[in-house]
Parts: sequence; C-alpha cells; structure tokens
Amino acid sequence: MSNDFKLPEDCTDMREVRIGVDTTDRELMELLDRRFGYMRAAARIKEDRNVVRDEARKAEVIDNARADAEGRELPSEKIAEIWGLLVETSIAYELGEWDRIRA
Repeated sequence: MSNDFKLPEDCTDMREVRIGVDTTDRELMELLDRRFGYMRAAARIKEDRNVVRDEARKAEVIDNARADAEGRELPSEKIAEIWGLLVETSIAYELGEWDRIRA
C-alpha cells in the first residue's frame, strides 16, 4: 500500500481520495483473485458438471450481498446487480475450469 493511503474519513484532498480508491481497487482485485480460486477449487472437487450451476445457491449469495449492503446503507439493489454479474461470471469461469481440468 502507498504511504499516502488514508481511510476515507482522514482524506483532506482529492489526491488522497484517488490514492485510496486506487488502493482499494487493488485490494478488491486480490479478493476477486481469491474468490475465483474458490471457483477453481469447486471445479476440481465437483465430479458432475451439471452441479456447477446451482440456482438456489446463486440466489442465496445475491441475497446475502443485498442484505449486507442494506446493513451498510449502500445502494443494495445495484450491489445485488453487481453480485448477479459476479456469480454468473464465476459460474462461467468454473465451467471453463471444469472442462479444462478434464480435457
């Protein structure tokens, strides 16, 4: 992290805000990398390709994100949309990994 990194409540100018946003984006990417690692693990563990897509689990993950966002007073419906795209992208990635592992 940059030495100039400050939490939002400590920022006093736009330079600090931008550094904070950029630092947070890198941290988010690290978390996404880990999340997609779990998709690779799922592809390795699941023996049946037909169980990769789990609509009940998808709904649960999106609902959890929506509720978490509401609790944080964030735009919960938009975050639910983002999570919907994240889950669909994760499913597609897992299917690709499932096929690659067994090619």
